[in-house]
Formats: sequence, structure tokens, C-alpha cells
Amino acid sequence: MLGFLEKVADYTKEAASAAKYLVDGLGVTFDHMRRRPVTVQYPYEKLIPSERYRGRIHYEFDKCIACEVCVRVCPINLPVVDWVMNKETKKKELRNYSIDFGACIFCGNCVEYCPTNCLSMTEEYELASFDRHSLNYDNVALGRLPTSVTSDPSVRPLRELAYLPEGVMDPHELTANQARAGKLPNQVIKELQAQKSNEESNNSTDMDPNKSNSTNS
Repeated sequence: MLGFLEKVADYTKEAASAAKYLVDGLGVTFDHMRRRPVTVQYPYEKLIPSERYRGRIHYEFDKCIACEVCVRVCPINLPVVDWVMNKETKKKELRNYSIDFGACIFCGNCVEYCPTNCLSMTEEYELASFDRHSLNYDNVALGRLPTSVTSDPSVRPLRELAYLPEGVMDPHELTANQARAGKLPNQVIKELQAQKSNEESNNSTDMDPNKSNSTNS
């Protein structure tokens, strides 16, 4: 009898949790139903990518030491590093470096584990091409300066929905000089450091009996 009651209790909990998840999903659906559609007039209007957007990879040939760490950490062994060993200096000499963006999954492992920081992510996302072979970028194509959607004066940049102020659902309603809703990573770090220093000062005051006695006197 006890086992049967336990099974009934477990079934009731699972049913309640499933109903909760269903209500949460419907809440998100109904919240989007009351929003107006936002149409971006591409290519005359473009959304600004987020700060950590993983777009085309930028490569600096002079910093590369041909260690092939990017190849080992890549899930599909994508980067091609062409190097030869210099017998006089007993060091690697890099000849060519290439990445095929037709197969790249933009995971960012090569950028994260590069020991010399010769690889970096950009916000360039316009990589469409009529020929898949043209997506294989060599070290010259990868060395292009990172592009930005705001660099073209004929393009109107628009902020993503995640960075709009509260209550604003259309990026066209936001002026260019208006501050963004979210905080930059360096701002968040400064706030956390200030909060931590305040907590440490409060803890030191509580632990020091002399300061507390002088305050009471």
C-alpha cells in the first residue's frame, strides 16, 4: 500500500511540474503574440551584433607560431596550418594558414585556446557566397580588418531586442544617441568589484572590536 501511495505522489509531482512548464511556455507565446512585428530593411538596415558575437575569424599572421593548438581543439580539425622546419634555427616557419567557413561551426575554441592571441572573433556575418570553395579563407583573407555594421554610412544600424530599453519593442523607435538598456561586461565587473570591496570592509569592521567600541563610546 505504501509503495502505491509513493507512486501516486510521484505521478502527481510530475503532472504538476509538466503543467507548470506548459503554462510557462504558453506565457512566452502569448507575450510574443501581443508584440508588433519588427521588419529590418536589409541591407539598408542591419542589427548590431552583441558584444560576444562569434562572426568571421580574424587572423594575424605575424603572431602565429604554428603550434597547431587550434587544430587540436577544433571539433572537426578544420584549420589548415602549413609550416616547414627551419634546420638552422630549429623553429617552425609558417607558410600558409586557412579556415573553411563552409564547414566551420563558429564554436570559438580556436580563439579561446590560441596561446599568442592571433585569432579573434569579429562581428562580420555576411559570408554568403555562390561558390563553396570561396568560403575557404587563407591567411590573407583572414587578415582583413574586422568589419562593422556601423562602418558603412549608407546603412542604418539597429539594436537587437535584447538591448532595447524596457517597454520599447521596435528598434526604429530608439534614437541613435540613446543609451542602451544592458550593461557592458566591464561595467558589470566594476560593479561586482565595488560590491565585493564594500562587503570586505563591512566584514573587517564587524571583526574589529576596537572600531565597534569606539563607535559605541
